[in-house]
Amino acid sequence: MNIKELNNEKLYIDGQFVDASSGEFIDVENPATEEIIAKIPSASKEDIDKACNAAYEAFKTYSKTSLEERIAYMEKLKDWIAYHQDDFDEIILLELGIPKHIGHDSQVKTQIERIETFIKEVKNIKTEEEYEGGFLLREPIGVVASITPWNYPLGQIVQKVIPALLSGCTVVQKPATATPLTAYLFTKALDEIGLPKGVFNLITGQGSEVGDVLNKHPKVAMVSYTGSITGGGQAAGLAMESAKKVVLELGGKSPAVFLKGADIKKGVKQVLDTVYRNVGQTCSCLSRAVVVEEIYDQVVEEFEKQYENYPAGDPRDESTVVGPLSSQKQFERVQKYVNIGLDEGAKLLKGEALEKNGSGYFVKPVIFTDVKPGMTIHDEEIFGPVLSIIKVKDNKESIEVANAVEYGLSSAVFGEDDEALEVAREIRAGECYVNGGSKAHNLPFGGYKQSGVGREGGIHGLLEYYELKSVYKQ
Repeated sequence: MNIKELNNEKLYIDGQFVDASSGEFIDVENPATEEIIAKIPSASKEDIDKACNAAYEAFKTYSKTSLEERIAYMEKLKDWIAYHQDDFDEIILLELGIPKHIGHDSQVKTQIERIETFIKEVKNIKTEEEYEGGFLLREPIGVVASITPWNYPLGQIVQKVIPALLSGCTVVQKPATATPLTAYLFTKALDEIGLPKGVFNLITGQGSEVGDVLNKHPKVAMVSYTGSITGGGQAAGLAMESAKKVVLELGGKSPAVFLKGADIKKGVKQVLDTVYRNVGQTCSCLSRAVVVEEIYDQVVEEFEKQYENYPAGDPRDESTVVGPLSSQKQFERVQKYVNIGLDEGAKLLKGEALEKNGSGYFVKPVIFTDVKPGMTIHDEEIFGPVLSIIKVKDNKESIEVANAVEYGLSSAVFGEDDEALEVAREIRAGECYVNGGSKAHNLPFGGYKQSGVGREGGIHGLLEYYELKSVYKQ
């Protein structure tokens, strides 16, 4: 696809691609080449007001449409995305740097499956329920501000926008400035399927400028934000000035626990897939391997062996698994953490301290051993291809270490089934993969502790977009 077909130098407000009032633009960079591949508008408060007003007016009629009508729009959208999968693959490669053969399933195919699940699950929501003394109504909440990050530029939009639209809400979408072109392709889809004007609006600009206005806008009823704990706290604080509903999906520092009896080969592959296949730029990646001492040497040996299955390099090379980090800022962040790990006494089992060589933000994946709770690389989210291995005495200590961080987004346990399930129940996280279990789109995603508020995905994600009204009758 030619990028010029995206109308990416305009905003999408009230069913039209329009010029931003500021006349200012932000460059979009290819992280593999450092070339500027496009530019997007920097929206002003005036533009944001227009988008929110359009969504607010559209809500008055769209919220009254039948569920069947809303499903019909989402069916058309799903088919459009399915037909244009190659275009999404190419755009995501250009702006994120992930190879097509690595990113296609998680970045594109999975999102089609998620839409299918949302369509199926919304049919199970009762918008009116009888109770003794009255009945309960579920009504769409209103205008939703969807603020999405750069690491899954289609997936994060799907997780927020699809349930909002199916529920009868209208949306103002603000994508990350690093990967906005995928959002423009998504917007092209909604425009071409004939979604009523004002129901979906796209504005672009720097997060702190656009996001702050959106988060406290009087026409916005709900803020759905994915990003850092710092950004999420700021978004929630501004939203709560006017008591808006807030759903936050924030960071993670997720453990993978290896117990006696684990299928080590299978477990190591699952861990490395999460840490390396999106260059560690996944909030739920299993970046801490917590290993009981009885099998520690075997697990470390398997990590060394399988490490060779994740070559780094040019994302257009079909042998590449690990492409570039998303930006210079991200490269410098990961570089800083690797150096801190070495300074604090962790040992490099694989990889090296990062140095920039030539064009592109390329890195060699890293595995640290001799990592202990309290170390910076153990406690803090790095968001890069860095794995820490921690040795523990027994199952009890594995639980203590798994829970020894402020995050609680994802986790995994490998071991004998009964013991693995017992440990899984004790881990304070929003999800846990036991012995290679795979994600099911009908189950919710979200975290404990500082990993967020609320849930996304399946029927639980849909329910976030409704208000509850109790009606009492004689």
